[in-house]
Amino acid sequence: MTNKVEHIFKLQTSWSGGRNDSGVIHCENLKTTMSIPREMGGPGLGTNPDELLLSAAASCYIISLAAMLERSSVEARLSLQSDGIVQVENNIFTYKQIVHHIGISLSEPSDTNKRIAQRLAVKAEESCMISKALRGNVEIIVDCKITQ
Repeated sequence: MTNKVEHIFKLQTSWSGGRNDSGVIHCENLKTTMSIPREMGGPGLGTNPDELLLSAAASCYIISLAAMLERSSVEARLSLQSDGIVQVENNIFTYKQIVHHIGISLSEPSDTNKRIAQRLAVKAEESCMISKALRGNVEIIVDCKITQ
């Protein structure tokens, strides 16, 4: 017998004008302006879909890793910088790659905890639901640095 639960997240958007105008994103805990980024010839107002996708991938990854470390009784502070690489070829934009540069500062840096943290840094990316949604379309790389 499986226990199936669904969570529904709702988002409202509005857009004023054409390509170089802006819009608003609003959901329960987020309200922000959005537009095409300056790098892509837009006005660069507020956030943009590229940052939002990167933000979703990064936040899902770090939360997944924190939960896995906690379940393994490994205490750590985490810091993350994620880079999203968008490739433009023949005027076609493709979200090519995300690189998570994760810093894991272990409270107790034993060899065992270092091995567990390194293994979980990779496993968290494989387990994160956003990573799963992107798999096959966007390459995701984990660059892990473990410190004391």
